[in-house]
Amino acid sequence: MDRKELGRALAREMPVVPADLDLAGGAGSGFGLVIVDEVNGFATVGAGNLAPPVPNAQVAAMVAETDRLARAFAGQGWPVLAFLDTHVPGKPEPPYPPHCEAGTGEEELVPELQWLHDERHATLVRKDCINGFVGATRPDGSNAVADWVAANGLRHLLVVGICTDICVMDFVLTALSARNHGMLAPLEEIHVYDAGCSTYDLPREVAESLDLPATAAHPQDLTHHLGLYFMASRGARLVGEVSV
Repeated sequence: MDRKELGRALAREMPVVPADLDLAGGAGSGFGLVIVDEVNGFATVGAGNLAPPVPNAQVAAMVAETDRLARAFAGQGWPVLAFLDTHVPGKPEPPYPPHCEAGTGEEELVPELQWLHDERHATLVRKDCINGFVGATRPDGSNAVADWVAANGLRHLLVVGICTDICVMDFVLTALSARNHGMLAPLEEIHVYDAGCSTYDLPREVAESLDLPATAAHPQDLTHHLGLYFMASRGARLVGEVSV
């Protein structure tokens, strides 16, 4: 079975059913936008070990949709939180090679989103691990995400970012459990926007040509689908199109 056939089989046996989300006309009040790791080291061509080596349509669409949504949210005065993957130099996070280390530039937002640094409705959170909720925990035990949700009275989160099946999924699954445990009041729902997410592409044959084990294979379309599937299976609301 080739990759396309496998993709069709996966979609048939493990379907995902995104629904459209209409936030126009002020309907997005009570929503917060969460942007996961759209930094150079993951989303700028040639910017690092885990960045796309050549232009990638899925990554480009993610950045464009994120910029569209972030500008719409900021224009309405709705809150935005952006995670910036920022690792301690010399301490890579297994099993991945060094990436997004502080001081390299890989840890900075992609050029299209740099404007968020000066946006008063945006909160930027640097994290040193895959899981953004865990990475937002301060030494005193307080949590930047929980504080942001509470301070803004957020009932819904709309999540975008990279990688769908890694950093995005880790944040969403943990946030869902935190909500269920009463740690994210008044949060009710977490929505994940399909076209606002992406992941990296490393077909098995490419991995093996780089002397990596077959287990390093990471076909983009299949792993993106699996990330969406597992988030939905845990209670996230999948989104196909967002009007705002």
